[in-house]
Amino acid sequence: DEEIQKQIAYLNEILTNDELCMKVIKDELIEIRDKFGDERRSEIIYASEELNPEDFYANDEMIITISHRGYIKRTALSEFQTQNRGGVGAKGTETRDEDFVEYIYPATMHNYMLFFTQKGKCYWLRVYEIPEGTKNSKGRAIQNMLNIGSDDAVTAFVRIESLNDEDYTNSHYLVFATKQGVVKKTQLEAYSRPRQNGVNAITIREDDQVIAVRLTDGEKDIILANRNGRAVRFNEADVRPMGRTATGVRGMTLDDDGEDCIIGMICMNRDSTSTILVVSEQGYGKRSHLNDEDGEPVYRITRRGGKGVKTLNITEKTGKLVSIKSVTDDNDLMIINKSGITIRVKISDLRVMGRATQGVR
Repeated sequence: DEEIQKQIAYLNEILTNDELCMKVIKDELIEIRDKFGDERRSEIIYASEELNPEDFYANDEMIITISHRGYIKRTALSEFQTQNRGGVGAKGTETRDEDFVEYIYPATMHNYMLFFTQKGKCYWLRVYEIPEGTKNSKGRAIQNMLNIGSDDAVTAFVRIESLNDEDYTNSHYLVFATKQGVVKKTQLEAYSRPRQNGVNAITIREDDQVIAVRLTDGEKDIILANRNGRAVRFNEADVRPMGRTATGVRGMTLDDDGEDCIIGMICMNRDSTSTILVVSEQGYGKRSHLNDEDGEPVYRITRRGGKGVKTLNITEKTGKLVSIKSVTDDNDLMIINKSGITIRVKISDLRVMGRATQGVR
């Protein structure tokens, strides 16, 4: 057919003639424009607010655990069941050889966690950024979460509701305690601007390391306890606020036996009805009142730097003191040994005893 042959010849010319090809494309686009060139029917609106990561996580209660070798995880509080005092416990965190859970901390998903290392550095994480694990899982190496040197390790951490409230960060403090009895107080505001590589939180001497950090309102009583079972109590006002990189001042004088060191610090209101819980190496624990029924201090108040009073009667059976905490009857006590066995008991199951007694297993 002659018409078909003409159409084939025209199409072949389009394929071989660039100028004609471009003219055909232009004519067809103009035709499409004239036929469909009405106003856009859909509307593009740019969101005025950025997505907040915490909107994707319910503010659930969690338990943060960190092992001796630096493995970290968060586990739902509901995974831990209450037992009676003296129970055998349940299989807890699975750890590698010679590793054991060293730190346990309650938090909620939206909280900030400030991490402090032995050498005095500070790092930040939101709780939802910490990897989730079951009660039996190992967790993840904290060096993969934070930029921590291989010769350093996390030794303390503090939960903060929010770092964006200036009134709060300007009226609260972080109090540091070191193994050799040094204390330092710095305004929380100095730690309110997270940095990926961390910041220097305190200057540490060569033979020393950070062992505890507490959040305070500037009016607390500080209690430091040593390995030999003694505790010193003094008011926070005795420690003037210092800069972020300051060294600190003497908080407690240690025994001159070459082995004594600070094992813990608590910060309490002077009229607190909480009791003081101490635990020894061999699993002996007891509670003592901070003040007696007349409001007189059971742990006498001195100036910082003293040697303190006896808080646990140390014997060969009890072993040295390893922990001191502030607790109430509503609290639960969770203890994990080096084999990874956990036990959780009600604090009310531990009766209040005299300050210088041995305690119960």
